[in-house]
Amino acid sequence: MPIPGFITELRSHVGHMPLWLSGVSGVVRDDRGHILLTQRADTAEWAVVSGVLEPGEQPARAIIREIAEETAVDAEVVRLTSVDVTPMVTYPNGDQTQYLDVCFLVRHVAGTPRAADDENTDVAWFAPDALPSSLSETSKLRIEKALADTSEAWFQR
Repeated sequence: MPIPGFITELRSHVGHMPLWLSGVSGVVRDDRGHILLTQRADTAEWAVVSGVLEPGEQPARAIIREIAEETAVDAEVVRLTSVDVTPMVTYPNGDQTQYLDVCFLVRHVAGTPRAADDENTDVAWFAPDALPSSLSETSKLRIEKALADTSEAWFQR
C-alpha cells in the first residue's frame, strides 16, 4: 500500500522530522493456534500484521482492514492484548516515525494467506514454539502479550 494521503500531506510540511502516529497490530491465530506472520519487504523481518490508523478510524476495524489488505485473510477481533510505544523508526527514505500501537488477538475466519500488497514478500503460519529467528522485536512483545493467559490488556506502567 502507498503511504496514506494524510501522512504524505504532513510530510510536505515537516519533511523527515519525527511524526507521532497511531498504529494497530494483530496477532492472528488459526484453529491450530498457529500465528500468521508477514515478511516485510523493507527489512525482510517477519512481523505480525500492522498498520497506521486512518484519521477517525476505529482501531479494531483498522486491524481487520490491514489483515485483509496485507494477507487476503478475513478475521475477527477477539480482544485487546496490549498498548505500547515503539522505538523511533527511520525508514530508508529518511522519514522518522514513532507509533502508539494498539494490539489485538485476532481469529482467522476465512481465506488462504498470501502477500496481497507490496509491503510484504511472504505470509505464513508459524507454530508459537517455532517462530522465525528474524522475528521483529516489537512482534515478539506483541505475541508474548497476546498469548499470555490473561483477559487484561498489557501496558507499561
